[in-house]
Amino acid sequence: MGREDKSTWKSNYFLKLINLLDEYPKFFIVGADNVGSNQMQQIRIALRGSAEVLMGKNTMMRKAIRGHLDSIPGLEKVLPHIVANIGFVFTKDDLVVVRDKLLANKKPAAAKAGAIAPIDVFVPAQNTTLGPEKTSFFQALQIATKITRGTIEILNEVHIIKKDEKVGASEAALLGMLNINPFAYGLQILQVYDNGSIFHPSVLDITNEDLRAKFIEGAAIVTMTCLGIGYPTAASVPHMVSNAFRNLLAVAVETDYCFKEAEQIKDMIANPEKFAAVAAAAAPVAAAAPAAAAEEAKPAAKEESEESSDEDMGFGLFD
Repeated sequence: MGREDKSTWKSNYFLKLINLLDEYPKFFIVGADNVGSNQMQQIRIALRGSAEVLMGKNTMMRKAIRGHLDSIPGLEKVLPHIVANIGFVFTKDDLVVVRDKLLANKKPAAAKAGAIAPIDVFVPAQNTTLGPEKTSFFQALQIATKITRGTIEILNEVHIIKKDEKVGASEAALLGMLNINPFAYGLQILQVYDNGSIFHPSVLDITNEDLRAKFIEGAAIVTMTCLGIGYPTAASVPHMVSNAFRNLLAVAVETDYCFKEAEQIKDMIANPEKFAAVAAAAAPVAAAAPAAAAEEAKPAAKEESEESSDEDMGFGLFD
């Protein structure tokens, strides 16, 4: 079977991308730097049944999406993010589950000279298997060493590569000699599209508890601001009413003015011994209530014990 010509391949690609956009309401925009064809195949296998991966040229992706904006206007937000080596991962499943599958399919990789380091790289203190002739590599990187039993020993942990900086030739050579593969590459999630909205993948880590805490924090700020400037809102009015009531009680206590809600407070201040006697009389009653409940529970427990004992013997009380 002959290979299809370029125009046929393009039309089939456009049709496939449009069908996927219509079928799937959610997808990831992923970066595919440093991902080989074999690893890509393994990722497709891992996502089989839950997601579909589509790579392609950025110009073709933009053209297909622009031609489909009349049907799905929200796709316009995707266009600014189609840059560099990217692809799409379409899904109908839970975004967090598919995200975790993507992150799990990463392969360790050596540090290559000229590559941008995705993480900080440290070389731990250790006794290497390298001979004294390799000392120049360590000296070039200003790593403190000593010779122990004919091999080079690194005395202290060394921060050899910083995140987002280029890997130098000396650093790459040293890590290779130490058999350290510091990086791990896979499909990197850049943006998430969900029913017309596009957002950073970190949003997927937000839980209901986080939302509740943020809401409570925001409500507290609104309440304090409204109380400070005296502006009534649904959040501040209950506090305003409570503060006003306390002020009225304070005025009633300090003056001869009285109202129904203040009568008991004024009576307590005028006759403290009466309320002290009432409280003293109520204390034994409150303490006796749990004891009475415990006494009532004892006979019931005893009866249950007797009944269970009779049942265990195989006959009832009147057998």
